[in-house]
Amino acid sequence: MIEVENLTKRFGATVAVDNVTFTVKPGEVVGFLGPNGAGKTTTMRVITGLIYPQAGTARVNGHDIWNDPVGVKRSLGYLPESTPLYEEMGVVDFLRFTAEARSIPKKDARARVDEMIETCALQEMAFKDISELSRGYRQRVGLAQALIHDPPALILDEPTSGLDPTQILEIRKLVRRLGQHKAILFSTHILDEAQKTCDRILIINDGRLVGEGNPQELAAMAKGSSLYRVEFRGETQQLLSGLPGHVTVAAQQELPDGWLALDLSSTEPDDRSEELFDAVVAAGGKLRRLARKEATLEEVFLHLTKGGEA
Repeated sequence: MIEVENLTKRFGATVAVDNVTFTVKPGEVVGFLGPNGAGKTTTMRVITGLIYPQAGTARVNGHDIWNDPVGVKRSLGYLPESTPLYEEMGVVDFLRFTAEARSIPKKDARARVDEMIETCALQEMAFKDISELSRGYRQRVGLAQALIHDPPALILDEPTSGLDPTQILEIRKLVRRLGQHKAILFSTHILDEAQKTCDRILIINDGRLVGEGNPQELAAMAKGSSLYRVEFRGETQQLLSGLPGHVTVAAQQELPDGWLALDLSSTEPDDRSEELFDAVVAAGGKLRRLARKEATLEEVFLHLTKGGEA
């Protein structure tokens, strides 16, 4: 539904997007993650046809940004990071205006406005001026205008920015519901939100796509991401000297009754629990816990965007 092919966008000497390629399928919510200035918003603005690239192209529902920019816009709903709204208008009036701008026939416009008010839970605010609304309700109005023409694809740039936890949860549920039938590209800085909302995640850094996949697939991309928790009692120095070369101690903590907890990091991606068990036995210690923990999305994100320095 959304296709980005070899996209490159420069602003003077600055390369904002560098040969980026990806797709978003119908019925899929794809998270778009990256540090500030990584190229997320620029990529989204190219897809929507607001700016044009120096190289490559983007297509939405088969419409190319170069050959059919109007077809692209008709197939898209777009919510920018700073939601542009006419604050002097009432919510219903604004949505009716949006319906007219989207060429929705008058006989259908009222039903579409009513549906958007219900979909975005705007019933209590429907007849208030937009200037009276909280940030959370303004985001809902922005989402309603993006949805009013029932587009097959949505681009949401930081839709939960500045919202409180309750509002974030509501927007997250709405995005998941919409994602059952639409292709959604969803930009966010909140890693937990991406993990809970998205089917797949793209990570961009310095204009380049550095990671793509579900959280489990991304974890496998991060070198040194295997972490083990070991709780034992015995000769600590003997155990440490007997650890395999690919293992380092990330942290250690003394526990009651002479037990010691070690967090061990391994550069090997496959499970080395048996090897660690053998090391404890060889040290003559007692083992009461040995657990492997996969890298979190935060750890993967930091590794892919900072070269593992974090």
